[in-house]
Amino acid sequence: MNNQSMRIENVRSDIVGIDTAVPLLDGSKRPYVFLDNAASTPAFKRVLKRIEDFMPWYSGVHRGTGFKSRIATQLYDSAHDVCGRFVGADLDKNIVVFLKNTTECINKLAHRFDFTKDDVVVTTGIEHHSNDLPWRKVAHVVHVGVVNGGHIDLNEMQDILQQFKGRVKLVAVNGASNITGICSPIHDIAELAHGAGARVFVDAAQLVAHRPVNILPDDDPRHIDFLAYSAHKMYAPFGTGVLVGPKNFFAAGEPDTVGGGVAAIVTLDHVEWNPAPHRDEAGSPNVVGGLALAEAICVMNELGMDSVAAHEQHLLEYAMNKLKKISGMVFYGPVDRLDDKVGVITFNMEEMHPGLVGAILGAEGGIGVRNGYFCAQPYAKKLLHVDADKAEDAGCGVVTTDLSTFPGMVRASFGCYSNENDVDAFVEMLEIISRKGYKGTYIQDQDSGAFSAEGFDINYAEYFHPFDSKAESKRQQFSESAWG
Repeated sequence: MNNQSMRIENVRSDIVGIDTAVPLLDGSKRPYVFLDNAASTPAFKRVLKRIEDFMPWYSGVHRGTGFKSRIATQLYDSAHDVCGRFVGADLDKNIVVFLKNTTECINKLAHRFDFTKDDVVVTTGIEHHSNDLPWRKVAHVVHVGVVNGGHIDLNEMQDILQQFKGRVKLVAVNGASNITGICSPIHDIAELAHGAGARVFVDAAQLVAHRPVNILPDDDPRHIDFLAYSAHKMYAPFGTGVLVGPKNFFAAGEPDTVGGGVAAIVTLDHVEWNPAPHRDEAGSPNVVGGLALAEAICVMNELGMDSVAAHEQHLLEYAMNKLKKISGMVFYGPVDRLDDKVGVITFNMEEMHPGLVGAILGAEGGIGVRNGYFCAQPYAKKLLHVDADKAEDAGCGVVTTDLSTFPGMVRASFGCYSNENDVDAFVEMLEIISRKGYKGTYIQDQDSGAFSAEGFDINYAEYFHPFDSKAESKRQQFSESAWG
């Protein structure tokens, strides 16, 4: 373990792969500029070291009598507490459930709520699909509209809560948008929800790695009842999601997934479930993932979330001041008042397909961004002013063949380790693209919608030895598509 506290000024040196060089179209190599942190972050070196130190002690947890099992159990259980305290949870009244990711957390909550067909879940038009589609399967969902360049319409939310008062069981909202970066006023929304007799859930996947989060005491009217986040978006990409919620909620009802670890007593005709959180963590748990996340949180706490927020805010302002000077840039979300958004910049360049922009950035700049709809299609279409008929047509295009005209955007997103040099490299390439100074000829694949540079054939095995698989072409097509 490193005994020196981590600081923003030196955190970049603690990022796995920070100096990895990637090939460019001109035959040179350049250190990779990673601007896709909203999708998934790299790992802290300290997290990787913590895993390496732990692996000689790895064992199955809970009920094992051997020394290694007892060590693993203690670490795994304490990791739950670390993850709960990180968001201010009172662990006498709340529990932490470990799952695979935020999406699984939301699906679990949707099924554990025991909704009836008449119950209402209020969500918004800015949500990731993961905080929309699971609720549609279990309840009547009402979507709050979008105003002011991408913000939630809080007046409409108040009206909807009053209209469905008595039927609304839950208000589900993100902590920050993965498209515009806009931070939702989660505590104001919690107060509105509680006033209507509902609970509130916050999808904090895009928030917890960028801003301080505190769910507040349980008796506070602005308290967040349920919250979820993912390790892979906060420098511990080893497969853990965190769901925080009231003990009494998870102690009631039956678990939605059953099997090993969830039951205390089982006969041929009777089951008594284990206490929470064990009843909701079916099967052998991801001990390594839980430990990795707890270590990442230790690093984030050393950095100080206020310092992380200030650093990323500076980068956002630094970038926007430069990007607004580039001809042909079209931005989505706030461009001037940036204090209510995390480090996400989403844009298009006039008369250029977003997939082409992304491909040039990668092939000629060694810069990793993302393009498409970012698994938030209703919000993206609203921002793009895609009308209902065209949106329906585009949706159909996903499941047919031609994605070449499928609209979308380009997204660049910062992490705590990003710096001004990353921004400068990004801006320089966009200036080149704007004046059509890029060198390659780019071909679009109709099926996937993805662009690739002609003649830029990479032997991926030269960089990382692949598995021996012959069943990857269709999967690769899907993964490169603009759908999402």
